[in-house]
Amino acid sequence: MAEEQPPAHGSDADQHQNGRDEQDHLVLRSPEQFKALGHPVRHRMVNALRQRPATLRQLADALGMSKGTIGYHVRVLREAGLVRLAETRQVRGGTEQYFALVSHRFKVHEDAAIGPEFLINAALGEMLPDRPGQPSHTALRHLWLTDAEAHALEARLRAMAAEPYPTTDSAHGKPYGLLVSLFRANVPSLPPDDGH
Repeated sequence: MAEEQPPAHGSDADQHQNGRDEQDHLVLRSPEQFKALGHPVRHRMVNALRQRPATLRQLADALGMSKGTIGYHVRVLREAGLVRLAETRQVRGGTEQYFALVSHRFKVHEDAAIGPEFLINAALGEMLPDRPGQPSHTALRHLWLTDAEAHALEARLRAMAAEPYPTTDSAHGKPYGLLVSLFRANVPSLPPDDGH
């Protein structure tokens, strides 16, 4: 999911009762939400619905699956509070239902034990193999920082992740993901070398 944010800070009293925060992120916390989003088909559906509301037929066409299978997965997402019925339209021979995300931006609550692991696995599930000439960059780097330096870097990364990017029509642009993570690393530190 391209726009998931780092864990939320603040108590439940700081959040709206409907599970949203002050920036209108849907705050993910329940096991049902993580189970719903953890399935690869539902994860892809959520990313498709980030573009616009869609019918079961449109989702089935986009994902290359049957309407029945898509209907099941939409029901799971609705029961988890992630997708809603946006509108119905009368068409020849019946009614079309359009489904939309409850919020286009999700945030993992700080109390959710699965948070960082969930986001990393989501990013891994979305990653396409590198192709020559296509922009991509993945690196793991270790830094030795004081608490003040780590807090300053965290603030910079949060600002960068929240920065708005131009919205390109999906018919003209290609989707890219950006995963930003600052974490305490389990890397052993050598003692000072008395010989130098």
